[in-house]
Amino acid sequence: MNAEWMTRAIWGAGAVHLGIIAANVPLPGRLRVRERLAGVPRFVRQIFYVHWLYIVIVLGMFAALCFGFARELAGATAMGRFLSAFMAAFWLLRIGLQIFYYDREIRRQNRVLDALYVVSLVVLVLVFGTAALRPL
Repeated sequence: MNAEWMTRAIWGAGAVHLGIIAANVPLPGRLRVRERLAGVPRFVRQIFYVHWLYIVIVLGMFAALCFGFARELAGATAMGRFLSAFMAAFWLLRIGLQIFYYDREIRRQNRVLDALYVVSLVVLVLVFGTAALRPL
């Protein structure tokens, strides 16, 4: 793997982040979030929605890093390798949560989307893990 290939892989990871952001647009409707949170106190609903929005903002920042600083994330700098290691760990933890924590019935009802998401997460872990472990 050369620097150009790794940079392109980071750009691809940026595109995956954008795909995850795009998937979050119809997700509240698909999961019937409003209906399911109807009995929850207003303040808890507000916290839920604010956290969801902040997660989407963080994903946008991850995408921006991938497109704006791909060479650094690919291993050209220590800070880039650190950020790649962080993102690899972030997404590795997310794989564990997706598989072992989230409701199996909801995942089964959305099997194709769930599988696509898990594959996307694996790709992100592999790309960022590789970038973190192999300096340019």
